[in-house]
Amino acid sequence: MGVACGDTLSRSATALRGLQLPDGVVPWREVGALFEEWRPAVAVVGLPYNADGTEGALARESRAFATQLAGRFALPVHLVDERYSSLAATERLRLARETGVRRRRVTKSDVDAAAACVILERWFDETDGGANAITDR
Repeated sequence: MGVACGDTLSRSATALRGLQLPDGVVPWREVGALFEEWRPAVAVVGLPYNADGTEGALARESRAFATQLAGRFALPVHLVDERYSSLAATERLRLARETGVRRRRVTKSDVDAAAACVILERWFDETDGGANAITDR
């Protein structure tokens, strides 16, 4: 699961990090620490869709995560189509390596965080936004 934060004033997003989900279990302690540090006013969660526009196999889990997130942190949670976000993230990271902006090799955690950044940017593009936002993918 990737995490990014954003600023609605500049409408920019920054990849923070990836979180491991051992056996598919959300690391709520780590998520809570991120919320404590960044204090977002809204959260954005990627909703997996298939190429044909139907919801993907993990859509139910994403919706359940969004509901839990809203309940635990008492804030609005928005679902955003995450289709192809990992591909876009991989391409961004590849370009960063090619241009020398990024020196170390790319990990799955890096891709997840960059994909979360893509998802948050989509939310900025689709809405007027709100105060600071954080996204989990």
